[in-house]
Formats: sequence, C-alpha cells, structure tokens
Amino acid sequence: MKAIVLTKYGAADKAFQIEDRPIPQVHDDSVLIKVHTTGLNFADVVARRGLYPDAPKNPAIIGYDVAGTVEAVGKNISHVKTGDRVTALTRFNGYAEYVNTVGYGVSKISDDISFAEATALSTQACTAYYSLCECVQLHPNDTVLIHAAAGGVGSIMTQIAKHKKCKIIGTASSAKQEFILSNGVDIAIDYRTDNFKTVIEKKLGEKSVDFVFDSIGGKTFKKGMQLLKPTGKIITYGAASQIQGSKSGILSTLPMAFGFGIFSPIQLLMNSHAIIGVNMLRVADHKPHLFNHVLTNVIRMAAEGIIKPVIAKSFKAEEIAAAHQFLESRKSIGKVVVTW
Repeated sequence: MKAIVLTKYGAADKAFQIEDRPIPQVHDDSVLIKVHTTGLNFADVVARRGLYPDAPKNPAIIGYDVAGTVEAVGKNISHVKTGDRVTALTRFNGYAEYVNTVGYGVSKISDDISFAEATALSTQACTAYYSLCECVQLHPNDTVLIHAAAGGVGSIMTQIAKHKKCKIIGTASSAKQEFILSNGVDIAIDYRTDNFKTVIEKKLGEKSVDFVFDSIGGKTFKKGMQLLKPTGKIITYGAASQIQGSKSGILSTLPMAFGFGIFSPIQLLMNSHAIIGVNMLRVADHKPHLFNHVLTNVIRMAAEGIIKPVIAKSFKAEEIAAAHQFLESRKSIGKVVVTW
C-alpha cells in the first residue's frame, strides 16, 4: 500500500515522502479499512513541527481519522462487516491506503454521508460533542464563546450549541465572518482586527460568558478566563497559538505557555469556575466505552441533521504538502481532507 510518511520536522514541502508499506494485519479486536479519505487536523501540523509528544517518532505515519470501506474484521468484531462504509478514529497511521484500528473507534455510516464528511465525525465532531455534551451541561440562553468558530471542531460546536438554544459568540478572521454567522453564531468577532475581550465586554458587560471553548491557548485562554461569569467554565482542547512563525521546537512554545497565566485553586473555588482539558486520544485510550458512546451519538446527530460537517477543500495524496500549507494558513473553513 501507499503511505504518506513524515520523515523530517519542519516545512510541509520538505517533511513528507510517499512510500510503499505492507498492508497491516487485522487482529482479534480490530478492523482493517480500505481508506477512501484521510482527514487532516491541526494536531497534524503540530506533529509535523515536532511539537506533539504523543506522535510516533520519525519516520512516522501520522493522521487521526479516515473514512472508507471495511476490508476485514477481527473475530471479536460484530458491529461492522466487510464492505461496510465506515468512519474511524485511527490514533495515528491515518495517512495511508489501508488502516488497521481498534473496533470501538469504528462506526458504520449511512450512504447519504460522504466519505469526506465522515472524516470529520470521528475526531472533530467527537471533540465537539465530548466538550459540549459530556464535560458541561448547556442550558437555553447560556452565553457560549467558541474560538476558531469556522474550523472543523468550532463549526460543529456552533451547530450543537445552536441546537441547545445558546447565545453564541464566535471568533474568526474577516473572510470567515459570513460563514460563521450563517452557521449559527450570533456575535461574530474578527480576532485579527479586534480584541475579542473588549468587544464582548462592550456588548454584554464584564464577566458575561458562561462557557468558553478554546483551541488557541496562551493569552487567548487567559482573556477567556477573565470573561467567565461566576459558575463559568473554560474547556481547552488545543494550543494553536504555539504555531507562530516558522520556528519549530520547544522555544516556539514558550510564549504560548507563559501566556496562559497562573491560576490558583482558590480562584476557581471562590468563583465556582472550572478549567477542563480535552484530549480525545486519552479518552479513547483509557475509556474506550465512553469514546464509543460519544461516536455513537455523533453519528446519530449527523443522521438527524443536527450536525453537518463542512468540507473546506480536498487534496490528492500526492498534494499532502499543499494540504498542510492550506490548513496551516488558517484560510480553511471546516474540514481539510486527502483522497486516495
């Protein structure tokens, strides 16, 4: 089979090679998938920069999610069969024509969901659902701030929060304002030209936000904490601010790390605040039954039309460098995919 292999850290146009690799062997609790579409996530960019400790060491096949057809199943697998159309969490190894992955991370999809759309369900939609429906309890008229509201996770978060009848504030660049408003955002803020904290305080008052969903980290996280009402919660599921400029390595992460600030449990206690971190790999590794519950509900919500993944752009496998450059440019709206 063909696989896209990360051979060196740094710029996308020098990082990857397409190589021949053996087709993985199915085991008792796994599913072998013939991949039609591989999804890209911002974590892939972080891994390519050498900043993701969980990623396998080079030469490595990265990639979290795929969609395709079942090629073979292990003897303990009964919920899918050969030939089924599926989406899957891969926990790396997704940049390949065939993927062998754990059965609880695989779910059948209906014929009306495209393979490209399906790649957004197992990682990004699961992150959105877990963050909004498992970590917290949203109520009608709650004020919710979603950063990167035009991204793969943020766009689905918006759809779920709108379904929950929340008031939604979304940040995105000026080119994406029309999209996030059409997707359900009530107050759109251009983070490149406006200080989102100042805008929110002018429109809604100080400490006016019930929930912040933050994929940026650093100073953005600190400002989000300052906006929380008493009883408010901030859910952090990324640190995109560590990707600044062309530098790779630990030095590029220091400004982001210092930007978070220092918080005492006493501060949280006095305001009944909560800081919740989300890493879906940890959920899948340590609570597979919970991940499967999340994936099952995501597939249900997609079937019911509550969530609808948006595809930003599709690239061929040979165009992996361009796909990474497009995702890293932050010009994408929704999911970026690679097709085999």
